Amino acid sequence: MSKLNKRKYKQLSIKTEAPQRQEPVRITVIDYNETSFEQKEVNSVEECFAFKDKPTITWINVDGIHKTEILEKLANCFELHPLILEDISDTDQRPKVEDLDTYVYIVLKMMSYGYEESEIQLEQISIIFGNNFVISFQQTIGDVFDRIRERLKNGKGRIRKMGADYLAYALVDAIVDNYFDILDQFGERIEFLEEETISGPDTAILKEIYHLKREMIFLRQSIWPLRDLLRGLERSESHLIKDVTRIYFRDIQDHVIHIIDSMDIFREMLTGLVEIYLSSLSNRLNEVMKVLTVIATIFMPLTFITGIFGMNFIHIPGLAEHWGFPAALAIMLAVGIYMLFYFRKRSWL
Repeated sequence: MSKLNKRKYKQLSIKTEAPQRQEPVRITVIDYNETSFEQKEVNSVEECFAFKDKPTITWINVDGIHKTEILEKLANCFELHPLILEDISDTDQRPKVEDLDTYVYIVLKMMSYGYEESEIQLEQISIIFGNNFVISFQQTIGDVFDRIRERLKNGKGRIRKMGADYLAYALVDAIVDNYFDILDQFGERIEFLEEETISGPDTAILKEIYHLKREMIFLRQSIWPLRDLLRGLERSESHLIKDVTRIYFRDIQDHVIHIIDSMDIFREMLTGLVEIYLSSLSNRLNEVMKVLTVIATIFMPLTFITGIFGMNFIHIPGLAEHWGFPAALAIMLAVGIYMLFYFRKRSWL
């Protein structure tokens, strides 16, 4: 195969577009404890204020950060620092964690894969958790938290028995676990490109290899800081993070290290694919040059024979005979056949 098969392969791309300004902001509230559960979508941010002082755990999820007045009202209610509000609105933040005594602020990148579009949706998500609340800010509607909502609704596992720090852990864990799905997509494309490169190198394949390398570098920049983020959560002295939850953050840190190691392996594989491409291209060129060399070598003695009979001398044996021309052709044919047989015997063809 000389060209990349577009029917079997879709280019993997990362989409980081900001949400449309006209999109409405959606706010959902989940309030729960070990025995009760309430979930609803509120029409105004003021409806969230009543959950601040409740003894239950409250998770407020905001989809859309382009309306600053909503963010400011929520920040005033939960006493968030203005600089934190700026970080939430700035979607180019590096993953980090900040302990502000009464709450902990986490910012990281959430990724999801769109199978129909073959796109990686990359967006920034900010998570703030205090003693009895968790607030998450997303750029657009849609996330990877459906399993957490289902666990909260059905009361499965220990999530309903734990505090807000455990819910924050669960959100971060869901984001990190979804990175493995992204890595699977990269792995499948690298395997496909490896087969295509070996079967027949083409410039379209080389372009796709470099495209994947750029996307991999971009993802690595988004994931690499998570090691320091999780290390900071594990070693934090904040009273908001219980000792039992620190163990879970350490488990996520192990997952992140595994993801980073896998990405390094993929980068090496892509570099190896470039070398395979160049080697395959060189081998193809060598095959072409070998065929041309054999053809030129066969014609060398034939040219020599025709050169002798083409000399301007009067007395050339057989030149004046009627059998001279057929004899010369027979000699040239015999020489050509012998050389072909010799080359094949030596495995040069």
